[in-house]
Amino acid sequence: MKMLVTGGYGFIGSNFIRYMLKKYSNCQIVNLDALTYASNVKNLKEYENHSNYTFVKGDIRDSFLVNRIFQQGIDFCVNFAAESHVDRSIQNPTIFIETNVNGTQVLLEAAKKYGINKFVQISTDEVYGSLGDTGLFTEYTPLSPNSPYSASKAAGDLLIRAYHETYGLPINITRCSNNYGPNQYPEKLIPLIISKAIQDKPLPIYGNGLNVRDWLFVKDHCTAIDLVIHNGKSGEVYNIGGRSEKTNINIVRMILQELGKPESLISYVKDRPGHDYRYGIDATKIKQELGWKPKYDFETGIKKTIKWYLNNQEWLNKEKYNKMTINICEG
Repeated sequence: MKMLVTGGYGFIGSNFIRYMLKKYSNCQIVNLDALTYASNVKNLKEYENHSNYTFVKGDIRDSFLVNRIFQQGIDFCVNFAAESHVDRSIQNPTIFIETNVNGTQVLLEAAKKYGINKFVQISTDEVYGSLGDTGLFTEYTPLSPNSPYSASKAAGDLLIRAYHETYGLPINITRCSNNYGPNQYPEKLIPLIISKAIQDKPLPIYGNGLNVRDWLFVKDHCTAIDLVIHNGKSGEVYNIGGRSEKTNINIVRMILQELGKPESLISYVKDRPGHDYRYGIDATKIKQELGWKPKYDFETGIKKTIKWYLNNQEWLNKEKYNKMTINICEG
């Protein structure tokens, strides 16, 4: 089983590679990563000399490089590579279109040309838009993205569907809720709050902090992707969620309580444009068809996450992290 994993030095990608190499002795992984700001080679340092692991530095928009990799005989392509920060997409949408749409199309063309067992796209619940106080996103919820980021991911998803319908390319699309866990770049809500709270710095919270997100521990996400790769029906979309809906402000208070820090650190800032109110995932399909279920409830997962960051403050406090100007993002 030879697998191309794009964006494998990122948060979810690195956790997925670690999971697969531990579980499958016959799994050979090629990690294609451009090493942009949110990538970190230390995320997979223990595997850099592993016999079943190869790293290739490069961009998914580079068709020559991508084709050269597929020529080696790729069985599965799992596409994590993406620009994923909503605030950055508001400031500069262009790179999101180039990577999340054009880059995805380069991968699809190579997969079609050389023939693979399956192309798996790692997408997001944000393509569905925003929910009110009730209801959940299902696989049949119309796509209604509200930010340049989510629009670029929705466009990539539609391209993948088109390659399946037009060319018969075997594909799956997974749409997950907000991930958290070890190795997450601290521009996102949970690692950012942990980092700032440890340093007793103000914690910037958008608006009134009542926006709701469904949270999924990253290791649970990895088990779901594994099932989709091996057992997912070609052409199908699978929602993956933790059924752990929390308001942003409740997340922050839980972290402060766990760290023994005062709520006086909380600082409310001007809300961002087009801020979706609520996301909630209905994961019934993947549970019933593939037998997946999350292992970690939020209370257990957040404690494991906080403990990891406390034990890895050198990783957390790298110079590039301290230069961040982005306030906050839930995802």
